[in-house]
Amino acid sequence: MCRLCTTNTPRGACPTSHDFMAEAAGTPPLPDPGTLDAQNAAAATIPAGVGEEGRRILLKGGVILSMDDTVGNFAVGDVLIDGNTIAEVGATIDAPDAAVVDAVGKIVMPGFIDTHHHQFETALRSQLSNGILVPDGRPSSVFNYYETILQKFAMVYRPEDVYINILYGSIAQLDAGVTTVMDVSQIHHSPEHSDAAIEGLRDAGRRSVFGYFEGWGDEARYPQDAARIRERYFAASDQLMTMVMGGEIYLPGYDAAWATGRDLDLPIALHVVGTFGMQATFDELAASGQFGPDNIFIHMTGMSETGWKAAADAGAHVSLSVPIEMHMRHGEPPIQKAIDHGMSMSLSSDVECTMTSDFFTQMRSLVSLQRMHANEQALSGADYPELLTTMEALRTATMGGAEGLRLSGKTGSLTPGKEADVILLDADAINVAPLNNAAGAVVTLMERTNVDTVFVAGKLKKWRGQLLGFDLQRLRAELEKSRDHLFAAAEIERDLFAN
Repeated sequence: MCRLCTTNTPRGACPTSHDFMAEAAGTPPLPDPGTLDAQNAAAATIPAGVGEEGRRILLKGGVILSMDDTVGNFAVGDVLIDGNTIAEVGATIDAPDAAVVDAVGKIVMPGFIDTHHHQFETALRSQLSNGILVPDGRPSSVFNYYETILQKFAMVYRPEDVYINILYGSIAQLDAGVTTVMDVSQIHHSPEHSDAAIEGLRDAGRRSVFGYFEGWGDEARYPQDAARIRERYFAASDQLMTMVMGGEIYLPGYDAAWATGRDLDLPIALHVVGTFGMQATFDELAASGQFGPDNIFIHMTGMSETGWKAAADAGAHVSLSVPIEMHMRHGEPPIQKAIDHGMSMSLSSDVECTMTSDFFTQMRSLVSLQRMHANEQALSGADYPELLTTMEALRTATMGGAEGLRLSGKTGSLTPGKEADVILLDADAINVAPLNNAAGAVVTLMERTNVDTVFVAGKLKKWRGQLLGFDLQRLRAELEKSRDHLFAAAEIERDLFAN
């Protein structure tokens, strides 16, 4: 017995002395997580009617973080999904015809939006854990991103490698509640590579923005293949996938890419990194009025005040990858710069060869770094900016991304009329309970295991902690085959204990 018990408490009822071995005797073993048996077991618990054609779904009794001030938040509330659309959000919704999902103990909110993720590198996860962006002359930087990843590994990708890497990386982010991504695959060595990338995004079944960036080799057709790709895959406006044009200003011919993107009415995204000596070119573009609201500037490290002002005046968007920027020497993440200039800002995971792509890490890094600088100024007696709040971090991870990707009319908030990209986060879990502040719990306490249920455009993709619809064992085996090819073809040793 423990101190929570009385003399009248039966030993079997003591909360610290449960005899799990005796209780487990004769119980069938649980299926391994991620297996088809585990999916089938989870699917058997889905409430009747969920997924039925024409049947509405009522998420009932959850803590609602709508990310829409006009809708508001609810300590106890409901969300009604009709087909692929959010029909209603409120304290109590009467929908007797709907299939009911019990959301008690869950935080119900829009899915996270990642505005920059190099998913073609999924098979290279953790390979560059200690690496920096470019070599600095020290032995420790021999393995660096520019030379090792882009100039060695990237050169040996086959279309089948592109497909499995992007598919697996997309599914993994679904598991973590990231319902939308801009995939930045600098791997377009041929039209077949581009088609494989799009097929990987499509088969993952989440909302995706195909970032058409550069490739290398005799078969590369960037940027001119953009017209074919847009016509073949992105002509419709009512699909899960859209397209962005890559326009890297550190590559020759970027002006043609920008012109192509604007001719096709595509947003233009590019890495803006001081480490690569881009400031002069960026300032030239600023001076000639080339920036617009269609620009997505990734990182924005090391740029001049002139460049920042021009980007802000043009209504451009900034995508920050805070953990990667700190880790790989991109330059200090310009969080406060973006805030001070009033710019639309989002979060992005960047490269899994170095850092996790879960958004809890992204949000915590954003808040912690901004507050660290502000708190240091406060302690020194200097004037200091307002401290970022966890609610502001959540907005950056949801509506901020939707704005940057031109998707704010479709996703980013639980707004009636938008598509139902909805996640349920377990607030009763041991790392969160008891719940005292909803936004604070998500940003400062949670991680990917708290992602209980995921809907994308009203379709159930994860249920009670179990991904649905994917043979993960087979997909992992295919990813491992791709990894083995990449290391062999790039002539790089796979060393599990490398420094």
